Amino acid sequence: MSTRIRVSALTSLAVAALAASTVLTAPAAGAAPKAASPKFLSASQLPPHPTSSWTAGPVTEGFPEELGLCVSTEGVPSYDYRQRTFHTDLDTGAAQLTVVADTPALAKARAKHYDDLIRTCADRIEAADPDVEAEVRDYGKLPVEEGARVRGLHTETSWGANDVALLSVGRDGKTVTVVWWGQMGDFGDAPVTAFKKTTKTAVTKLY
Repeated sequence: MSTRIRVSALTSLAVAALAASTVLTAPAAGAAPKAASPKFLSASQLPPHPTSSWTAGPVTEGFPEELGLCVSTEGVPSYDYRQRTFHTDLDTGAAQLTVVADTPALAKARAKHYDDLIRTCADRIEAADPDVEAEVRDYGKLPVEEGARVRGLHTETSWGANDVALLSVGRDGKTVTVVWWGQMGDFGDAPVTAFKKTTKTAVTKLY
């Protein structure tokens, strides 16, 4: 079967509420405070859809499958990944990934690795399937925290299917975030300006 990038409307995940009694106790003297977890985008912070509102899923551990075509999980344990996926009522989806490294230097290297994977993604897609033509476009760097970069990916199959995605990688200290948006269409259908705003919000909102 040919490799295809096909964005399908993601089914909303119902979150079961945990009912448990909580006993509040004072922390042990000298105990180090727990580091805050990175915060995620909300549905209202994604590029507006012209005819449908966004729905956000819960924040969970794991790696969003939407990134799997371009961004690999190599070298980072699965428990270090946290994700949130989003969908509209139509054929448009989005996802956000966060990874917390041990040091800012390791996070910088991780961010570069992810961006390199996105930059070279089209070549790997075409090498894997001769029925798919792919192109990556560089939409530039963003001056937010330790920096971010936005790229676009378009694929077209030999039978005429078109899909477009926007991907960004940003960093704040030891934390890297990757944001993905995708739907059917070509580069002309991609909301680049709005996605850049979403990326800035994603990086700024981490902490």
